[in-house]
Amino acid sequence: MNVEKQSELERDARKMLEFRNVKLIDIAELVFYLQAQYHDDLTMDVCLHNVNRVLSKREVQHAVLTGIELDILAEKGLLSEPLQDIIHRDEGLYGIDEVIALSIVNVYGSIGFTSYGFIDKQKPGILSRLNDHSNGEVHTFLDDIVGAIAAAASSRLAHAIVGDLEEENQE
Repeated sequence: MNVEKQSELERDARKMLEFRNVKLIDIAELVFYLQAQYHDDLTMDVCLHNVNRVLSKREVQHAVLTGIELDILAEKGLLSEPLQDIIHRDEGLYGIDEVIALSIVNVYGSIGFTSYGFIDKQKPGILSRLNDHSNGEVHTFLDDIVGAIAAAASSRLAHAIVGDLEEENQE
C-alpha cells in the first residue's frame, strides 16, 4: 500500500470518528487523565500530538473503521442473529470489542495494556457518554477503540519522555 492510500485511509478513519461525534481533543483529554500525574508540565498539545501519531498507524485505522462499521450496522439492525443482539446490547461476555482495542494498545507496548484496563474500568470523559446505552446509539466497539487510542497515546508519551521513540527526535 503506498503512502497516498495510507493517507486516504487515515482520513477515512478520522472522518468516521468525527461522524460518531468523537473529537480528537476528547481522546487527548483521556491521555491527559492517564498521564498528568506523571508529568508536571504535560499539556493538551502534547497529548493531542500523541493521539495524532497513534492515528497515523495503519493497524489503528483498520481497527477504527472495522469497529465503527460494526456499530453502525448493529444500530441499523443489519447484522445476522445472534450477533445483532449481542453487539446491540453490548453483551458483557462478548470480548471481540476488547480484542480489537488490544490490537491498538499493542502498537506502543505493554504500558498501554494497563492504561487501557484502567481507563476502561473508570470510563472518564467521553467514555462515559459512549458507554451510555440510553440514547439508542450503539458504541460497543467505539468506546473500547477510543479508550485504546488514548491508552496507546499515553504509552507513546511515556516512551517518548524516556527517549525510547527515535522518531520523536526527528519531529
